[in-house]
Amino acid sequence: MKRLLIVDDAAFMRMILSNIVEKNGYEIVGEAENGLDAVKMYFELRPDIVTMDITMPQMTGIEALKLITQKDKNAKIIIVSAMGQEPIVKEALIYGAKSFIVKPFNEERVLDTLETVAAM
Repeated sequence: MKRLLIVDDAAFMRMILSNIVEKNGYEIVGEAENGLDAVKMYFELRPDIVTMDITMPQMTGIEALKLITQKDKNAKIIIVSAMGQEPIVKEALIYGAKSFIVKPFNEERVLDTLETVAAM
């Protein structure tokens, strides 16, 4: 069973994503609502995959991504973006994100992305 850390400042978005992945065999090992907590939890929990929102208080998803990938080149981080954030998504991929998913979530797309990243 793949272990997932979900990072999003909106509890509602974390809940939607949790519902999609849990019924499809993933285990949620933690949830963070900002990049600072995400970095700390990543190294404590060692999830297989992280879904990382871009826009969050205290520390953005891009900043958290950079800090995690500096210490763990093999981190499997999927960026979660809203429509129209393509330049930021490209930057995230340069800094080591493995893929991205777009809000609002399409269940099939989310699961396909998770499967692809898990197999890397």
